[in-house]
Amino acid sequence: MALIVQKYGGTSVGSAERIHKVADRVIHARNQGHDVVVVVSAMSGETNRLVALAKAVADPPKAREFDVLLATGEQVTIGLLAIALEAKGCPARSYTGAQVHILTDSAFNKARILEIDDQRMRSDLQAGRVVVVAGFQGVDAEGSITTLGRGGSDTTAVALAAALKADECQIFTDVDGVYTTDPRIVPQARRLDKVTFEEMLELASLGAKVLQIRSVEFAGKYNVPLRVLSSFDDTYTNTGTLITAEDESTMEQALISGIAFNRDEAKLTLLGVPDQPGIARDILGPVADANIEVDMIIQNIGADGTTDFTFTVHRNDYAKTLEILQTVKAQLKAREISGDNKIVKVSLVGVGMRSHAGIASTMFRALAAESINIKMISTSEIKISVVVDEKYLELAVRALHTAFDLDQVATAA
Repeated sequence: MALIVQKYGGTSVGSAERIHKVADRVIHARNQGHDVVVVVSAMSGETNRLVALAKAVADPPKAREFDVLLATGEQVTIGLLAIALEAKGCPARSYTGAQVHILTDSAFNKARILEIDDQRMRSDLQAGRVVVVAGFQGVDAEGSITTLGRGGSDTTAVALAAALKADECQIFTDVDGVYTTDPRIVPQARRLDKVTFEEMLELASLGAKVLQIRSVEFAGKYNVPLRVLSSFDDTYTNTGTLITAEDESTMEQALISGIAFNRDEAKLTLLGVPDQPGIARDILGPVADANIEVDMIIQNIGADGTTDFTFTVHRNDYAKTLEILQTVKAQLKAREISGDNKIVKVSLVGVGMRSHAGIASTMFRALAAESINIKMISTSEIKISVVVDEKYLELAVRALHTAFDLDQVATAA
């Protein structure tokens, strides 16, 4: 018998029919002898409806009261699921984040979990009940309701699994696992049986939308095995993708686990800036002060006492960053500014890069064969990212997927 935490997203609990399906799945796990804690999101579209209501009353709404409002979405879902379970003869008890006492800081709309009191949950589990907890929310030291930010229900589930020392945290969504890349772009994309925490963090940060980054960080920190599954598989046979710590006996088989991409990129270059210590601070300081996140950075080798400085930001911040650079250009007496908001970032991710040479050359050769020009390159121990023109996104992903045989099922070494 195992202790399992299951998390269901908005589409999984989007209607009364879907809630009954979730209840059946929970009962199936119980019938296999497992203790089950369930974390749920608000029903699909409900959080957006509440946001719109708040902004119709006051824009922007007061942060504390906004959290009071947003937290009601999950409260509806826990009540409905507990009712459905009880109606099917399965003892259940629902809890809001405050009732479980998920203690957070007071950063409303983006709170972080500090502590979890697991006593109530353990008592209910020992009494044979399913525990149903509202995701996305907690309570601060003053007793105020807080929310954890977008995707916060994933974080709630992993945090509860860590506190309870659960055997597994299962994230149920509308996809049946983590794929080598987006199947909408590469129909041959393959579902992965297993990936490491490190790989999933990279994939999530580079554009893969399967899991929220904070939840993966939390799982890695506390070594909570994560499994991504589809709540729409009524056969209960799909084992999904397991996200766990690196296993040297199996992880070295695959060079590359997946290809991620991000369409939300923009590139800016300041040409002819002084080639001197502190220049990066002088350029990026004002950008950071405007709360704009910088991704990739390249500084060319200096010539004639000047250099060119290039970096990328989110496409939504492109116009604002250009405006900031106009002031920086005048202060540094730079030659000119250039920009491009029609670019994308394509990334290879795999722990196999640590022990295999030639990954970069294979990547560059595959892109060159399709006449795709690389504008920027960034590497880490388990990742290689390139920036290319937006029009080449799908061609680049398909070419790399083929070049690294990702459509082939890995075989044992």
